[in-house]
Amino acid sequence: MSDEHGPLVDLGTERPQVPARARNMSPIVPRASISGRALVAVVAIMTFLASITTGAVLLVSASAAEWQSEVASEITMQVRPQTGRDLERDVTAAAEAMRTQPGIVQVKPFTKDESAKLLEPWLGSGLTLDELPVPRLIVVKIAAGAAPDIPQLRRTLAEQIPGASLDDHRGFIDRMRTMAGTAVAAGICILLLMLAATMLSVTFATRGAMATNRPVIEVLHFVGARNRFIAGHFQRHFLVLGLQGGAIGGGAAIVLFALASLISRWFAGTAGGVQTEAMFGSFSIGFEGYVAVLVQVVLIAVVTAWTSRHTVKRTLQSID
Repeated sequence: MSDEHGPLVDLGTERPQVPARARNMSPIVPRASISGRALVAVVAIMTFLASITTGAVLLVSASAAEWQSEVASEITMQVRPQTGRDLERDVTAAAEAMRTQPGIVQVKPFTKDESAKLLEPWLGSGLTLDELPVPRLIVVKIAAGAAPDIPQLRRTLAEQIPGASLDDHRGFIDRMRTMAGTAVAAGICILLLMLAATMLSVTFATRGAMATNRPVIEVLHFVGARNRFIAGHFQRHFLVLGLQGGAIGGGAAIVLFALASLISRWFAGTAGGVQTEAMFGSFSIGFEGYVAVLVQVVLIAVVTAWTSRHTVKRTLQSID
């Protein structure tokens, strides 16, 4: 069959096949965009700060627990000079009275010179303290798991040795426990704020991605694509972004803690190193700390994916 322009070609019922590469392969969610890279940076920063906060809380809690254990294992006696009494004899009697009590493993009376050295940070050295009523200290070590009857010990000392007093450091332990609890509560509040900031960032990034590909999303929506199908694409996309950002931030925090622990070992034994270790420990968060950082990385990635999916569903429901 032909016409004036030439023979006609019978194409039959088959349509010409378009190569797969020639089709529109544009994804629902842009794989590489400025907003995506910015979100990875935000998630990385938030994960890093959250990991640092978690590590700091673990260090403070561990140090406070160690301090409480050390303080709770000791009680301190003071023997004050009394007119007409021999101070050395009173100190010896108080020490012997404590040695006979159950649960006591060591009794160490401080000498006169040792007691004077305790005042040097406040009064300076080279002072004559002979005429000052400086009390004598006796440090008593308690066996692990033992619970001496402190009120009974106080009554015994008051009856036998006037001017002797007993301090079980209970007030200091309570303040230390309060401080540790406050630090943990503050850390949890900071983590919640960072999590909220991450969710807000993901929400804005998701809306930006939807606005970029709004024509594609509307077409899919109107031709019958379920909201779950569209939200699933966003969820997978932002899950990958969350894992990338979390891995960067968490990895940086792990490296920082490892370097801090290594540096603290280098300066161990020095005056500054001893003071720092007394306050914060060895800067080692231990195996549990590193596991906590990894859990945070996964948690932030999951929260990122869930926030994106929730945002997409709410936006699609407004289109219906």
